Amino acid sequence: MTAPESLRVPARSGRPSLWHDQAPVVAVVALGGALGAAARYALSLHWPTPPGGFPWATFWTNVVGCAVIGVFMVVITDVWAAHRLVRPFFGTGVLGGFTTFSTYAVDIQKLVDHGRPAMGLAYLAATLLAALTAVWLASTATRRVLKWRQP
Repeated sequence: MTAPESLRVPARSGRPSLWHDQAPVVAVVALGGALGAAARYALSLHWPTPPGGFPWATFWTNVVGCAVIGVFMVVITDVWAAHRLVRPFFGTGVLGGFTTFSTYAVDIQKLVDHGRPAMGLAYLAATLLAALTAVWLASTATRRVLKWRQP
């Protein structure tokens, strides 16, 4: 007697599972994210924001992180054939954990809650503009430096 089709266990193919292929990527993203988030937290402890004050630590964390992303992406796409785990570790993990949209959003809400909606709006716009400018300038400058250094 054979089991109905819906109860049969599918035969395993000879290739590894998707989880097996992605486990190292998940591991390096988690490790990198922990390192980046710890660095961001240390910076926030070193440079605390007073109630109702401009969140400079988060602002500069996001701007610097975006600049580093600009340099990093040019280097690993135009110059260096990096190991397949470098981009997930550093780009997604470290820099993703270091930069922070969630803290940025919470900072805006705190400014509004402390009666500083204009500062919250200025922070929202300034962070977006500065972060996008930083990634553009960093990637452009990196490409120019690399082109200049070529024989």
